[in-house]
Amino acid sequence: MLDLLSRDRIVNEAGLRTALRHLDTISSSGATALQATVKHMSSSPYVFAYIISVWDRREAMISQIMTDFPRKSQEYPTSVARTMLDNLSMYFLAFPDEPLAMDVARDISRHRGFIEDALHVLCRLNTMKFSGAGSFEDENNLFDESDDGFVKKKVPHKIRESNLPIAHTSIDASIFPRLDVVVPLTSEAAGSLSTHILTKLKNALLFYLSLLRRTELAGAIKALLLPNVDESAKDVAPEVSSTEDVESPTTRPNAYQMVQFMKAVLYFENADGFGEWRILISTQAYKKLREFRRADKNIFKIIFKQIKQLSNGHFSDDNHKRLNRPDAGIPIYDAKMTKDLRLVYQIDCVPDQDGKIYGIYMDAQLDRVWDALSSYLTRKGREYRSRCIFRNRPVLSKESTILPASFPLSEHEPEFSASPLDLSDKDMDHLQSLLVLEKYFTFSQVSLIADQDVQHVFMLTPQEQKIVECTTSCYILGRRGTGKTTTMLFKILGIQRAWEMSAVDMPKPRQIFVTKYRVLATRAKECFTKFLESLALADYTLEELAKMKAQSIQEGLVDLDDLSKSQMNIPMKYSELEDEHFPLFVTFDRMIAADISDNDVPETRESAGPFFNIDNAEAHDCFVTYDVFANQYWPNFPWNLTKNLSSVIFSWIVKGSEHGLTCPEGVLDRPNYIRLSHRSYPNFANQRGILYDIFECYTKIKKQRRHHDAADRTHAILKVLQSQRFPGQQIDYLYLLHSSLTEITLELSVVVLRRLCRNPDGLFWAGDTAQTISAGSSFRFDDLKAFLYRVEQQDISVNSAGACLRQPAIFQLAINYTSHGGIVNCASSVIELITKFWPNTIDNLRPEKGVVDGLKPVFFTGWDKNIVRHEQFWFWTRRGRIEFGAEQCILVRDDAARQKLRDEVGEVGLIMTLYESKGLEFNDVLLYNFFEDSAVDLSRWRVVLDGVDGQRYVPNFDRDEVQYAGVCSELKLLYVGITRARKNLWIVDKSNKSDPMRLFWTSRNQVQNCTPGTDVPHLAVSSTPEEWASFGRSLFSHKRYSQAIHCFERANLRREVKVCEAYQLRDVARSSVGVALLCDQKRAFNVAADAFTDCGATATGNQKLQYYRNSADCYVRAGDDLKAAEAYFNAQEFEQAARRYRKVGRFDRNLHVLNDHGMDIPEEPTAKLCVVREQSYCSRNNTQPPLPLFSTFDEEVDEELESLEDYDLDDARASLLESHSRYYEAAELHLSENRPLEAVRAFMKDESNIDSTIRAADTILEYFWRQCSFRITVESIADEPMQHFIALADQLETNKLTPATRDQISMFQSILRGNREPLRNLALNFYIQNNEPAALLCLDHIFSRTTDIRTFAVDEMQWFLQQFHAYARLLYLILTFPDPMEHRGIQRLFSIVRLSGDQFLIPDGTFLHNNLMEIRQGIIFVSKHPSGYTASRRIVTKLLQQSIRTILKDKISEIDVMCCKSPVFSQCLQFLISGVCRIDNCPQEHVAVSKLDRQYYNNRVAIHIWQILILQFMYSAHPYIERRDSMRDWLKHLYEAINPPFFIQGSPADLDMNLMPLRLDGMKVVKLWIRESFYSLDAFHTQAEFLTALMGITSLSFAFDRNDAPVYISRANCTISGPLELFRKGDNRYMVHDLLSSYQGATRSSISSGILYIIHVLDNRLYVNLSVLCDCIEDICSTFVINYQMDPHFNKFPLHNVVLPCSWLLFPHKFTTEKETKLFLMGKLLDEIARLVEALRVEAGMDFLWLNHTRFTPILRNVFISRM
Repeated sequence: MLDLLSRDRIVNEAGLRTALRHLDTISSSGATALQATVKHMSSSPYVFAYIISVWDRREAMISQIMTDFPRKSQEYPTSVARTMLDNLSMYFLAFPDEPLAMDVARDISRHRGFIEDALHVLCRLNTMKFSGAGSFEDENNLFDESDDGFVKKKVPHKIRESNLPIAHTSIDASIFPRLDVVVPLTSEAAGSLSTHILTKLKNALLFYLSLLRRTELAGAIKALLLPNVDESAKDVAPEVSSTEDVESPTTRPNAYQMVQFMKAVLYFENADGFGEWRILISTQAYKKLREFRRADKNIFKIIFKQIKQLSNGHFSDDNHKRLNRPDAGIPIYDAKMTKDLRLVYQIDCVPDQDGKIYGIYMDAQLDRVWDALSSYLTRKGREYRSRCIFRNRPVLSKESTILPASFPLSEHEPEFSASPLDLSDKDMDHLQSLLVLEKYFTFSQVSLIADQDVQHVFMLTPQEQKIVECTTSCYILGRRGTGKTTTMLFKILGIQRAWEMSAVDMPKPRQIFVTKYRVLATRAKECFTKFLESLALADYTLEELAKMKAQSIQEGLVDLDDLSKSQMNIPMKYSELEDEHFPLFVTFDRMIAADISDNDVPETRESAGPFFNIDNAEAHDCFVTYDVFANQYWPNFPWNLTKNLSSVIFSWIVKGSEHGLTCPEGVLDRPNYIRLSHRSYPNFANQRGILYDIFECYTKIKKQRRHHDAADRTHAILKVLQSQRFPGQQIDYLYLLHSSLTEITLELSVVVLRRLCRNPDGLFWAGDTAQTISAGSSFRFDDLKAFLYRVEQQDISVNSAGACLRQPAIFQLAINYTSHGGIVNCASSVIELITKFWPNTIDNLRPEKGVVDGLKPVFFTGWDKNIVRHEQFWFWTRRGRIEFGAEQCILVRDDAARQKLRDEVGEVGLIMTLYESKGLEFNDVLLYNFFEDSAVDLSRWRVVLDGVDGQRYVPNFDRDEVQYAGVCSELKLLYVGITRARKNLWIVDKSNKSDPMRLFWTSRNQVQNCTPGTDVPHLAVSSTPEEWASFGRSLFSHKRYSQAIHCFERANLRREVKVCEAYQLRDVARSSVGVALLCDQKRAFNVAADAFTDCGATATGNQKLQYYRNSADCYVRAGDDLKAAEAYFNAQEFEQAARRYRKVGRFDRNLHVLNDHGMDIPEEPTAKLCVVREQSYCSRNNTQPPLPLFSTFDEEVDEELESLEDYDLDDARASLLESHSRYYEAAELHLSENRPLEAVRAFMKDESNIDSTIRAADTILEYFWRQCSFRITVESIADEPMQHFIALADQLETNKLTPATRDQISMFQSILRGNREPLRNLALNFYIQNNEPAALLCLDHIFSRTTDIRTFAVDEMQWFLQQFHAYARLLYLILTFPDPMEHRGIQRLFSIVRLSGDQFLIPDGTFLHNNLMEIRQGIIFVSKHPSGYTASRRIVTKLLQQSIRTILKDKISEIDVMCCKSPVFSQCLQFLISGVCRIDNCPQEHVAVSKLDRQYYNNRVAIHIWQILILQFMYSAHPYIERRDSMRDWLKHLYEAINPPFFIQGSPADLDMNLMPLRLDGMKVVKLWIRESFYSLDAFHTQAEFLTALMGITSLSFAFDRNDAPVYISRANCTISGPLELFRKGDNRYMVHDLLSSYQGATRSSISSGILYIIHVLDNRLYVNLSVLCDCIEDICSTFVINYQMDPHFNKFPLHNVVLPCSWLLFPHKFTTEKETKLFLMGKLLDEIARLVEALRVEAGMDFLWLNHTRFTPILRNVFISRM
């Protein structure tokens, strides 16, 4: 019946009444039932609060609660009262402030603080033991004064422990003052204190219950229980407070109890002789103090004595002199030590008073920064200032000793703004150092004695402290530099130290810190070790500390990912980890990999082993990283799928998400993927079908290549974990850093990591979703929270600790300790835009803040290439040119942008792409051309202007959200760029695409605009060699080798440069795998191997071994096993050396290694090496496999193959495989050795395997594409291998192939046999299949030869132009790709080969190679290559685009010339009427009247539009080519085709837009031409044909673009003014306006305007085309007739029994009755028409009239007389 009290039941009135009746029954049933109900309701504070607020019989329950309140401290932690107090105190903290009085709100906060601390004190009291001997104070006698005024070293902890009379070594005495009580020294005092605390807790509970009974709070209580919740969010884990929960004392492994006691062990206590004032000292002051101790002990003693006096509260005029002005806010003091030496400090208060030492300065160094510091600290509020100023009275009236004050917890005061600090750059840096960069820790002599350079455990902020002390799992959300990693390390440290100092025997907590990158894990471990050293100095000898430091990995210029087992200080297997290895800082997959690859279950090794082959040097290539995907996979996907997307790994959406966990093989099927809610991955919502197509292509290629990715690997782990128990002991605490979450780790990877941890309260997830740089990424912590919540609820094995499920706490860190406020505010505004427009792509956090103000980013605007080059301001000073320093960086978008900038300004410093800069920070950053290089256009960038107050640029954003999705990814990338800067950010961009963001920032006063003519800051700052070297090592650790080379070159460190070059060469070689030719791959690895060998020759120690090991691995990849063996030998990898010597047949060296170093090689490999050596001698002179030595059993055949592989006898391996009918494997072996012909033959022998046929066809096609690329003639490739491939293609079983593959085979067969006709249909098939490269190749072979189209009929011409349009379109598409070198189809079509890095090969004999030979002088940045030419991406792209533009111009111009001469574009009217034409070679079409039907009319119009569309491709490719005359001529032809002079030819009424090219899309180009023609029409320049052109294009514009035409026509110059003859005498009206008014028909006078225009033309005999003039007269007269007939005053039945031409009825504007019809004007017009008819009849006075293509004949004159 208790479910009646659930939230779901009481949300409605009926359920509530039922629940209250049930409670009425319970309250009268006795104490037992009431106690059970109270216990049930106590776990749900919202329900409990609501019930109490509305139940009128609640007093019985409240009385029972108070009666059952515990009376003993031991009962309280497990009591219902404790649970109720915890929940109600948190409940009221979340309560709205409005209904609460101020004193009540303060009491709520005060009670919560007391409840939190009371539990800790009661737990301590329960564990304290009192023996009666000694006292608590005995423990403070830690130090004795030494001769030099210093103190002696603390006795080690383990020795002290045995001498203590009472067992409270882990008691945290600092928690007792929080309750305003002292530490009890006897059991009686402890009991009395317990009673006192329980009484106050009982009063607190009574206070909360009284609040629930207040009627004025009932509404707010109900609102908290029943908020309006969005339906879509019901499945998400409920929100929890960001304040930590108190640990519930359920039964758990004892290691978990460390969280409760760790706070006391994180910091040093004040040492012996020091007083009550805690002294915090900055790292800089501590460093100075150590320097004095070594250099001048007398001064050191003075300083130490002064610090000791301050700690004892002995303040005097000498040591407590105010340094800043009296009115400057928070006092800053200096203590005089010598004549010129000063100690600068402050009385701080967080929350109790202590002394904070800022530094030790000379008197001359005390500048105005201290006033600024004081002013800044004043912003913390009045309460903070009053507490800092407050002083207790002296303890004795005659003494000056003052004790520090202790204050209760206060409400957080919001910081109030103050005027900007007016400081120099140097002073601002100093202030930022004091407030941001400096860390403050408790002063301790212990580390000074040891004189160790340790990293001290500094003081955390209250928010960070709350996170560290949290007893549940938690999520930490924070932007870069807010302290996420710090809180992780302090929590690990606290738990570790609590265990070390605990007097209770309990297992060591197993803690693991997991991140993606080895460098991050290593840095975290180093930082943790230094923290631990600083705390452990009192407990360890110097020898023990030295041993601890030696356990860390030796520093050096070595890639940590290369380290071998012997250099790792942890086992390679997770299952072999012992307690001594924890805490563990690791990239996790390799350890689990070793467990799986060595698994005893054969099925496990077979299914999962291939994913974890960590010992194979070539296994690196089998794993699909982002770079492998982008370089080797993305270019191979169909063009139509990838053309509008970027190369982002999509498989994790389909295969790595939560949704795929329940699907077969973990892969989300297409229907379920497409049905994902818009909230999931919103950036991909409208492209899911395409993405799934890409995923299927990716999966297919991955399977063929036997590759695997992160999703495959994680699925393999899950599969193993589901089938057997976890390999090894589970851990207690798991810390996962954001780099593992936001970009690479899949949701199912989170499941794996979660299963490592047996403690549901031991999870620490930290991240920043603003830095998901991958395009389309929409990872959010809200999604992770909901996902893990469901995992915890559903998976019993996960929640194995047996505790009740508790929600993790949620924390946000919003203070940025890396950058100052100027940069942080700018970055926060970017996050604000993302949150505003795309809230589902990022976590909604409070805006981050900088600790101090700083310079606003500088935005260079208004600069362009025509103004003085601004680069001179960056790098020039009065002393000459300098480059950027080590802590400065120029950030660009990609490699192409970097190369372009280097071409402009040279080697000016570090230039990095935004992707490369992730994880790095710089003092100064110049963000260069971010917007100019953006793929998002200006219209979409304008969406950010909606973020400007009062602006609304995109009113329908919700409807058009998909259109702006690219801006979201761009803003995340922009955020990454901004947040790389610590001190200065400069944004340089010449594109108008930057204007929206600049205006947005300017409106918020967040940037400083720098324009030409203003003072330009000199950006470059030089660096010392030491600074260059330091930053070079940082870059090396991040694998940024080219940038590290730059740094080491500036530091003049040649050895380091060589090392970086070697690593860079290895990266280049690795990137060539699967992209470049096999020979080029091997050459690249060989070069890298040689470089590592040179490095190894000059190195020492572990670095030497590692360089030789890297060299050996590269030689293996290069196929040089002899050099590999020698390198392995130098690396002391003797087993590998022996294997390689054996493989190359150097058995003498093999024997030498086995004899001399056999003890270093495991016994089993040694025995096998000896056996195989003997077998090899037997077959030394035989290229065939030594069959007699081996059995034919499958297992032994595999052994034989392995041996032959070791010998590198690939021919023999292939023969052996074929002899056992393993054709597929043999063929793959041939392919790996670059023998495609043999591979195809082997594939085709495998007749029973359809995959073999498919692979054979793919291999043949690959060969055909390489040999028969774009513009390659058949004659140039007719060699013997090609004939073999043609014959093999004929033998293929095409019924086993897909239609697409069959069509490609047919295409090459037709091309190679010179049969062009089939190519037309094949091109159409490819066009439909979206296989644009194949379609273009077909069409190019059709159109590469000139076809004379002048004799074509209309139908033939339409078919030809339609195909040619497809050809031109495909050529033009190549020009539209921003980076065509990333498109696999384009690379294949033009036979471009990607080499290492950013280099591409243009092979001999190809189209581009031939073009390059012709224009060699124009392109200088190319290099010769044995197979052709090599060039950078930018150069090859430039060459390709230049070549395609040339083809487009030549072919389209050729077609245009022939179309202009083709008769089908103009009909001979003389022949049409009389059937006879006497003109020799008449340029017009002679067509019989019988052919003139509706279809023929539309076909004629269509060929004109096809030609316009084709010409547009040329004009778009060559924007500066002269086009006005051509466009006007073709529009004139189009007008005549639509409006022919004779009715038999058709009329606009016959026009069917469904028969037009591309329908409405085709008409867009026509509209564009009409608009351009208006703008270019010059009434003075084309005066002779002006009116004809104007009437023609006006008619077309209102026919096809009536809505927009008035706007652009009104802007055209020709409609504003013209020659005098077009102005009407009398009123001087420009007659063009009358013409436009007539066509538009929007005014009452439009008919009159048209009549006046015609009268003016005829009266003034203006030069005009008669056919066009007749069309205009007909348009005006038809409008007049219709409007006159529709006048109700004239006719009661408008248009009844009226016969009208169909063309009169096309335009609705003619039927409006608002037009005036003036009969007298029509009379004048008819008089003018009569005179015109008479002139035509007598053939006199018609010299101002003309016709297209012909002269007036009697027949033609009669045609126009009849029309009029």
